[in-house]
Parts: sequence; structure tokens; C-alpha cells
Amino acid sequence: MTEIADWSLTATADAIATRKVSAREVTEAALARIAQRQPALNAFIRVDEAGARAAAITADNALAAGRSLAPLHGIPLAHKDMFYRPGVPVTCGSAIRRNFRPDYLATVLARLDAAGAITVGALNMSEFANGPTGHNVHFGPTRNPWNTAHITGGSSSGSGTAVAGRMIYGSLGSDTGGSIRLPGGICGVYGIKATQGRVSRYGAMGLSFSLDNIGPLARTAADCARLLGVIAGPDQDDATAASVPVDDYEAALGLGAKGLRIAVATNHYWDGMSPEVGDVLEAALTELGRLGVSVSRRAVPYHTELRGLGNIVASTEFCTLHDDWLRNQHDQYAPLVRARMKQGYAFTAVEYLKAIQVRPRLIKAFVDDVFGTADALLLPVLRFPVPVITETDVGDGDSMNEVLGSINHCTWPINYLGLPGLSVPAGFSKNGLPVGFQLVGRPFAEAMLFRLAGAYERATGWPDRHPPLAA
Repeated sequence: MTEIADWSLTATADAIATRKVSAREVTEAALARIAQRQPALNAFIRVDEAGARAAAITADNALAAGRSLAPLHGIPLAHKDMFYRPGVPVTCGSAIRRNFRPDYLATVLARLDAAGAITVGALNMSEFANGPTGHNVHFGPTRNPWNTAHITGGSSSGSGTAVAGRMIYGSLGSDTGGSIRLPGGICGVYGIKATQGRVSRYGAMGLSFSLDNIGPLARTAADCARLLGVIAGPDQDDATAASVPVDDYEAALGLGAKGLRIAVATNHYWDGMSPEVGDVLEAALTELGRLGVSVSRRAVPYHTELRGLGNIVASTEFCTLHDDWLRNQHDQYAPLVRARMKQGYAFTAVEYLKAIQVRPRLIKAFVDDVFGTADALLLPVLRFPVPVITETDVGDGDSMNEVLGSINHCTWPINYLGLPGLSVPAGFSKNGLPVGFQLVGRPFAEAMLFRLAGAYERATGWPDRHPPLAA
């Protein structure tokens, strides 16, 4: 029955609802796949087999009793190890929090619980969500299921590889500079960083309180849309969670793309583009054109300012949140993470406050400029083929900022803008590793991004491709 683990989230939910398969069978298939793939992929920090089995029995009993079904009833999920559940260890991928047990529940987990999801464990991640490659000196690097010598992207590294490797049906990650979209694009799955404030951050480990976002990674556009629909919305426990109504993201998937307008950035994001990655993206644009999408190419504004200002905000907030540990538990950080955290001490209070103060004006100017003539902006996720783990294991050496900056070059500016960004699988480079693009939209235009992604997915069928480990 392990082939059940290859089904999509929405197809599996439908099969459970119609009693073609039980939640127990689905959970056992997921646990078997985890046992099979974990040695190669190192996606999990912790697996809760007993808890998952007990939850599956409860789900089947509820179905037998005729209770109304929630949209994720009986679906096994696992999440980046940074979401709090009372009494359950949450490492945040670190040595410092290896024995931390919170006493309150993250809003996103509460919403997944209410929707019927089963949590099967906690996933590997870059230490304290600080790193775009997936390296972790405490728990080991995660590995890409398309080729285990290559990175998964980070910091939601376990989420990307566990979903792509058909170990689980979906996962929550966090995104402060690309940490959902990078593993999404690099592992060949969907991942969405919604509009800043679209999803509550209550009960999730913080990194940068101005730039952090919580969002799902999943195998299909419909799977991703369903997960976002469950977790999105206002939250009385999080004053930063927006009160804007939540759209029906799944309904948007079937609307088609004809008549929509996509802008393609010709500057910054395409600088240094590898020809083979560029060819995949050009093929994607051609396909979108066949679907009736109007494609225009243009320079986009403020890319230099966005990267610089975003760096000031992120770096300052990183070291503010970690100041006590950096001073008192300095040696428990990995050298790379410690070095990146400490960079924030170089900025003055005036520089930080200016970066915060100018942000609303820059967001408005960017949105007015780009989205006055386009419904979405298409950007690469990564400008070159997915690199191997060894060549990106730079520690705190002289090349640290250059190597890491090259990886999040295309994702980083969107966090400062607070705009929604959806990573979409687009094909493969010559080394057999995935290539993806980002669709970026106006604030709270997630439904528009799913509309485009749904049309593109139906035309290309990229999510139907399985990595070698899942064959």
C-alpha cells in the first residue's frame, strides 16, 4: 500500500472521505515511506509513529460515526521543527533549543488540527531558520530527492525534501528571505509565501519580526491552495495577522489564465542567468503564452534598494532576537549562523529605523509601478542549476555572503515588500534537478497566483514527475 504515499493531498483526502481508503492505511503508507527514505534524505528530526497511529484511529472512528469531515481529515503532515505544541520538543534546528518544550500551541497547528490533519513528526531545517542551503551542523544536511548530492534549499529544507520525496502530503515552512520558495523551486514542489500578515505567526519561532512569514509546501497547486486556505486569516493572538477576508484559493485554480498579464523582470533577477535555466524559464513563458497570458518584459524598480534595506532590517532583527544567546551561548551556534547573526550589530538604530520608515512608501511605489499593467510578476527562483552540498558548505569563510547571496538573490527582495510569492515547478536542468519560477502579486492577490499556477500545471503536468527515490 506504499503507493498511497504517491497520491496528492487532495486526492487522498477525497479517498478518505469516500472510504476508498482509511486514515490508518494512509498513515501507515506515510510512515513506511518515511522509514524507507529517511536514511537517504535526512528530512526528519523526529518521527511520532505512536501519535500518528493514534490520530489515524481517531480520524477513522469519527468518519465511521458520521461526523462531518474537515478538509484535511486523516492527512499525514509534518512541519519545520519551529512550530510550538505544548510539551512537545521543538529544536528550531539548533543545539540551544534541543531540549525546549513550549507550553502553548501555534495558531497554524491549531488550524491544521481543526481541519483534521495528522502530524507525523518534525522536519529538519537550517539552524534557527538562518540559511538558504539546507546545511545544519547539529542534525546534518537534508538531501535533494532528485539527487542526494545536491542541496534542498533552505531554511525549510526538510519540508522541501519530505514533500518532494513523497514522505508526507504537505508541510509548513517559514520564509524570511526565500525559505519556502527556495526549497519549493529546488525540490520541484509548490511553496507560497503569502502577503505579510496573511498567516498568523503566533507560536512559531521568530527570526525577523518584520519579514517572517508562515506558509505551506505541497506537491500540487491544489494541495498548496488547500493548506493555505486552512491556515490563513486573522488571529486574536497575533496583532500582525491581517483582517482581510480569505479568498477561495482552490476555486481560483480552475478559472483559466486567458487574458491575464504577466510582467517578466529584465534586470537584477535575470543577471547572471545560466543558459540552461533560462531555456526552461523561456519554455514556461511560451507555454503561458499558449494559455492566453499576455507576457511583457520590463525593468523593475528599486531592486538595489530593496536588497540593501531588507538586509538592514533582517540582520538587525536577527541579532536583536538572539542577543542574549549570542553573548552567553556563543559557542553553541554553527559558525555560519553565528557570523550571519552578528552582522546585525554593524547597523545603527538610525539606519534600522530609516529602513522601517521608508518601507510603506517603497511598497506602494513598487506595486503602482509593476502591477499597474500586470496581474503578476514572474521571477526565477534560482538562476543556475541546483548546486551540490559540498560546494555550498562555506561555513563562516570569506565566501559566505557571496555564496548565500547568490542563492537567495531572486527571493530576498520580496520579503521586504511583503508581497505574496508562489514557487511553481517549471522543468529540469541538464543535471536532472528541478527548475522553478516565482509568481509575485499585489498584496492579498494569492488567488490570482494560484489561478495562473493551476492553468500552467494542467498544461505541463510537472507535479506528475517523481524523483528517483520515489519511483
